[in-house]
Amino acid sequence: MRDLAKPLRTLLYVPGNKEEWILKAPKYGSDALILDLEDSVPLTEKSLAREVVSRLVPILAEQNITVFVRVNDPSTGLTEDDIAHCVVDGLYGITLPMVKQVSDVESVDALIGMEEENKGIPLGTVLIDPGLETASGIRSAYDIAVSSKRVAHMGASGGRGGDVARSIGYRWSPQGNETLFIRSKVLLDSRAAGVPYPVTGLWQDIHDHDGLRSFAKHSRDLGYTGMSVIHPSHIEIVNQVFSPTHQEIAEWMGIIEAMDGVRKMGGAAVQFNGAMVDIAHEKTARDMLSFSKALGLLD
Repeated sequence: MRDLAKPLRTLLYVPGNKEEWILKAPKYGSDALILDLEDSVPLTEKSLAREVVSRLVPILAEQNITVFVRVNDPSTGLTEDDIAHCVVDGLYGITLPMVKQVSDVESVDALIGMEEENKGIPLGTVLIDPGLETASGIRSAYDIAVSSKRVAHMGASGGRGGDVARSIGYRWSPQGNETLFIRSKVLLDSRAAGVPYPVTGLWQDIHDHDGLRSFAKHSRDLGYTGMSVIHPSHIEIVNQVFSPTHQEIAEWMGIIEAMDGVRKMGGAAVQFNGAMVDIAHEKTARDMLSFSKALGLLD
């Protein structure tokens, strides 16, 4: 299950009831699309959105587009029907909002498994990204992450005036000091649980590209591998921030070469660019080169 996961720098939200928008979305260059059945779709158009999404997911998958579907949260009573319609061949994952407890993920895991079996989709193909948007969900992040092997992406955000802010009560600032603990705590829980590619939340101000870049860079520095976005103009910036640079790639290659050389001489550590490196640094370098290759930055 988790071995099917891939690094995703950008996940673009697109309303599930907007067929034209969905068909245009791949041209913007995000690593994945999140076709939304939840907040961006009026209640009167939920059925339409399900029909559109279930029909378009296989078409997008044929174009090698990575597709999530964000279903409605478990408290609405709509989740089961969402999953019944949208777990189709080619779906990469389900984004499950407002996860408060382990049972939310376990229930959706079971529903996905039934749909996979009924539709001839290999068991364990569809992954889960739990949305932690309440104090209880954030507090239980580790338990939620280990509750299903389908959980391959997870993280926390801290937007202005949304579900998380309402649940916790913080006052939002562009600097993000008030949400640093939340984002760090869920990141640590995700990593400890073996979630391979933690993804943080979005930057709400469409026009504030400087703020976006700063938030993305801070998230990358913390250890996140990507973030969701709500506007096409954010994609290029976020992709750039979460992509290793040529200088970083050259440094990782140099560390490996230096370690290979010192090992042949019977050593276990070597000076590289003025710093001492050993096998721990070599392992990190190899991991980061594998990450770069998965992003298509290396042959």
